[in-house]
Amino acid sequence: MFSPTTSFAWALALTAPLALADATPPSPLEQQLAEPSLTCVSPALTLTAKDREWLEPFYLLRGAQPVWSAANLPALFTQLENLVDDGLEPRAYHLEPLRELAAVDDPSPRLSACVEVLATTAYLQALRDLAYGRLEQATVEPLWEPESMAVEQSQAPLLALAQAGLNDPAQAFEQARPDFGPYRDLRQRYAELRRQVLPQWLAIPGGSSLKPGAVDGRVPLLEQRLQLHGDLSQGAPALVAEETSVYSTALVEAVKAFQRNHLLKPDGVVGPATLAELNRSASERMDQIRINLERLRWLSHEIEPTSVLIDVAGAEVMFLRDHAIAWQARTQVGRPARPTPLLRSRITHLTLNPTWTIPPTILREDKLPELRRDAAGYLAANRMRVIDYDGNEVDPRSVDWERPGRVMIRQEAGTHSPLGKVAIRFPNPFSVYLHDTPSQRLFDNLPRLFSSGCVRIERVTELVDQLLAEATPGERARIARQWDSGRTLRADLPRPVPILMAYWTAQVGADGQVQFRPDIYGHDARLLKALDASNRI
Repeated sequence: MFSPTTSFAWALALTAPLALADATPPSPLEQQLAEPSLTCVSPALTLTAKDREWLEPFYLLRGAQPVWSAANLPALFTQLENLVDDGLEPRAYHLEPLRELAAVDDPSPRLSACVEVLATTAYLQALRDLAYGRLEQATVEPLWEPESMAVEQSQAPLLALAQAGLNDPAQAFEQARPDFGPYRDLRQRYAELRRQVLPQWLAIPGGSSLKPGAVDGRVPLLEQRLQLHGDLSQGAPALVAEETSVYSTALVEAVKAFQRNHLLKPDGVVGPATLAELNRSASERMDQIRINLERLRWLSHEIEPTSVLIDVAGAEVMFLRDHAIAWQARTQVGRPARPTPLLRSRITHLTLNPTWTIPPTILREDKLPELRRDAAGYLAANRMRVIDYDGNEVDPRSVDWERPGRVMIRQEAGTHSPLGKVAIRFPNPFSVYLHDTPSQRLFDNLPRLFSSGCVRIERVTELVDQLLAEATPGERARIARQWDSGRTLRADLPRPVPILMAYWTAQVGADGQVQFRPDIYGHDARLLKALDASNRI
């Protein structure tokens, strides 16, 4: 994989104009590069500003000489065709017109120049799309990050890769692909599935939830579906008799396996959520893999070697050290009405024994109804105080709880606090953070959508240990004493640790099979629509 931060001395030349040093007439290639569109294809292809931004320095480095011929064009065509295994559409790179034009006998100089520029445009576009993603993430699935952490799509190293790969396009394409295990694994599985005949199945009809022991005419369809999904062996004997259609214990266990693999509550009950996932067609699943390959192209540049990774859709947290998972646990993330945001930042400090200042949305929607019924009783029972925006305590009897105005509610630290023993802080505009929780039993649920946007962490003290790994023994002992004191205190990390809160709905599990997750926030449809639109030419 190329490095987006590599620098090259020759990159200074990219600011020079594309022109020959002498006064000879422009070549057909130079004439074509100066024109706004390529007319050898129908309809004519207008070169975008992005195309020109890459074509000009590419040919400057080649002395405005053609680079494609019968010797290397077939290899380029093969690699463009293979983009389908990356979830990209070869027609978006003008593959068929290129093949037809390259086969023309005795082409005119003008046609040769047009084919040359068309091939280079496709080549550079494909390398960019493999390296950074076909879509601009900010336009379809925004991920907030401070300017200091923004990934720069550096042109110089990718141009160097393109130049070096002219005699071996396969090597250039392979180096442009993310050298990122999750991407490579998902791409391989997608390629394998794409070469198979996709199974077809009838939708399992809706109705009341199917519970263990029930007799239901939908059970044979359910068994067939689970066999196709691989949760039942294709060679296994029938588990149900069509004349009785009993939802047997063996079939219930297969449903539980399906539910676990799709991050659904593994209770064996075929309710609306499980039925919806069972009825997703094979082609829909292929689309789901395709859009997650795009996400992983983005993600490959956003993950730093040592960092905290929040898998929002999967409700998991990982601590990475040298790109390997050093620690992993479950999380509880925002429910759909209050989703957990996608972001990159750097964890700077911990709040030990944190108080909880109720966010405005939670105060307005969740707490005010209780306060209007019995403010004094509710505040006392939950160890809460009313304060103004300067932190001064306010007598709750002086507040009109129908229109409370500029007051806040703060809950004291303790075992009853929603933030538990620690909050893990990082700059962001959403006022979200990671934290402990007294609601430990909820980690056993699927899906785990319980918060108002912040991320609750299972075994949070173990994550704190990872964050403090570079602290001296004396620093760790001091923080432990502060923690044990019960006082609310800030503890700075020895060094800020990157955090990435990202979203993906398909990945390859340890068994080599694709694990699908429910699209909890409805991002998949929007991304699929944008990716399909980008393929229309």
